[in-house]
Amino acid sequence: MRSFTKPIRLLLINQLTINIGFYMLMPYLANHLAGDLGLAVWLVGLILGVRNLSQQGMFLLGGSLADRLGYKPMILAGLVLRTAGFALLGLAEAVPVLIIASALTGLAGALFNPAARAYLAHEAGDSKVAAFAAFNVFYQAGILIGPLIGLLLQGAGFRLTCLVAAALFALLAVAQVRAMPARAGHRDGSILYGWRQVLRNRPLLLFSLAMAGSYVLNFQVYLGLPLEVRRLTGGEVGVMLLFAVSGGLAVAGQVRLTAWIRARWTARQAIVRGLTLMGAAFLPLAVPMTPPPALVLAPVLLTTALLTVATMVVYPFEMATITELGGDRLVGTSYGFYSTLSGIGVAVGNLLTGAALDASRSLGLPALPWCGLAVVGWACAAAVHLQGRSPAGRDDRAPATGRIARA
Repeated sequence: MRSFTKPIRLLLINQLTINIGFYMLMPYLANHLAGDLGLAVWLVGLILGVRNLSQQGMFLLGGSLADRLGYKPMILAGLVLRTAGFALLGLAEAVPVLIIASALTGLAGALFNPAARAYLAHEAGDSKVAAFAAFNVFYQAGILIGPLIGLLLQGAGFRLTCLVAAALFALLAVAQVRAMPARAGHRDGSILYGWRQVLRNRPLLLFSLAMAGSYVLNFQVYLGLPLEVRRLTGGEVGVMLLFAVSGGLAVAGQVRLTAWIRARWTARQAIVRGLTLMGAAFLPLAVPMTPPPALVLAPVLLTTALLTVATMVVYPFEMATITELGGDRLVGTSYGFYSTLSGIGVAVGNLLTGAALDASRSLGLPALPWCGLAVVGWACAAAVHLQGRSPAGRDDRAPATGRIARA
């Protein structure tokens, strides 16, 4: 951290605190809605879905506003909305108010996520890869710490958990007002002009489409892998272990691994090789085996570890690449566009993954979903590799500082 400027250090602490506040609450929200409030399962799904839709659907607008109005105002607006949304989730019992609260929490993420990443890329300059590597360490640390704090607070009730999380976001907003320097985004042209520029940016569009499948694979830490753990053990302890492995590896090894890769590979090589490993990570679950009871979770944990390492390989170079392909004038819009396509990919991918999991049980083909996910990872790797082989994009001789050839 000492090697970065003060704004970058603030952004790292900002992301750590955001994730602590978010994950101390969200893992327990469904149980609160269904158990404490007695809502029907479909209503619980609706409320949670509204949050995801309002966030993924508004990323592009949030990034565009960051370019137009500046990064700091959008970070602050997101923190204020998240404060209000979490407070409402704790205090409200009526379904319409809960839906509004859920939408506010999602919109908050759509405002501050692209702005924070654009601010980080702008401030880091040529050190984007190192900055995003550190960013992922703090991001994952928040995911590790948040649920533990939430678990401790659950004994005093979900309402207190919500209010503590809301207070955390409020304090963070005050701290940003006082300590974070303002940084202007791109102010030329309208928001629609920025959208047209991004949509016409063929290299960015192709890269975004090629990478969308990787987010489906990453999301299996929250979908397919926990379901497999529960199928094998019938409990939740293994799920906690799964998250501990994922977060612990990222916190402990991200910076060193990124430094090692930067010295040896180009950015494109790092992304392609990471995506290849991401696909291969699911093979331990596709191999038919009957481990002893003490090692029943070994294949799932091995998949989790490989998937985490693959993500650690890809993430810093991926984030820096978006800036390189999008250009310096529409950084927030580029991140928002990329996140929107990734969100659509996750939604479609989760639907197909769920269908494959159901089909594997009814057809007696347990390897089906895992083989399918492996193919997705390898297809993404092939797509990024082929972009680099196009006549306009042969520039892999550049050092791996986040630069990637334009397709």
